[in-house]
Amino acid sequence: MGRIVGGFATSHVLFDPAGAEEQAERVFAGMMAIRDQIRRLEPDVLVVASGDHLNNFTLKHQVTLAVGIADTFIPLGDMGIPQDSFRGHRAFAEAFAQSAVTQGFDLVQVEEARPDHGLMLTKLIADPDGNVPTVPVFINSAMPIPPSPARAFGLGEALKTMVERDRPRDERVVVIGGGGLSHWLRVPSEIKVAETFDRHILAELTEGRARQFARIDNQTLRAETGNGGLEVASWLFMTGALPDRATGQIVYYEPVEKWESGMGGVAFHV
Repeated sequence: MGRIVGGFATSHVLFDPAGAEEQAERVFAGMMAIRDQIRRLEPDVLVVASGDHLNNFTLKHQVTLAVGIADTFIPLGDMGIPQDSFRGHRAFAEAFAQSAVTQGFDLVQVEEARPDHGLMLTKLIADPDGNVPTVPVFINSAMPIPPSPARAFGLGEALKTMVERDRPRDERVVVIGGGGLSHWLRVPSEIKVAETFDRHILAELTEGRARQFARIDNQTLRAETGNGGLEVASWLFMTGALPDRATGQIVYYEPVEKWESGMGGVAFHV
């Protein structure tokens, strides 16, 4: 059987450091620390979950949960990200979609998605050279009816079941969630960063209370962290794929008001 050997989550933006140089340096150092930890785990497969920013999945077709099944993916190239292709893992992705159905999840299989910065910056943090086959999982919190935190956590549990039951012996899988923390996207608000609630999320997840935290509803989460804060669903997907009550470490957190975003990252070794 396969094994999930680690779980990580990180914010998936980097902006101009001008005016926030020290914070930006600490954020980047945290992202590089996550990269180093992932490399030491020597994964055979990366499962990277993030939201699409209405680039592949639009209001015309309001897909909430999807998995990329292509052999190769070409990035969209937004935010200046290079459009260098990277390897997918069709067999793993299709097995996940098939197994998810038996566990109550209808994952949309997508062949021609071009991952935007949400997934790509997360991928580049983890595997900049493209050495590890990667399965994109799209948890689209930008939709009018986004997947609930509990739904995202449950999908992570479905992934864990599939890996341990169906995958080849000794296959090493790392799961990464990209997005968050608090930020308000294209909505009027005097709040820039919800540092107190960001730190609450980080504590709940790293101290083994992710399952309980996943009971929060999207309305409450949106009120506390902004519409962009709904991206924490990808973090909950990652924690759902780990052993129950798994504990981890906060790798970095910075309330970067200049970027209007709470920036954070966590690591779990299992």
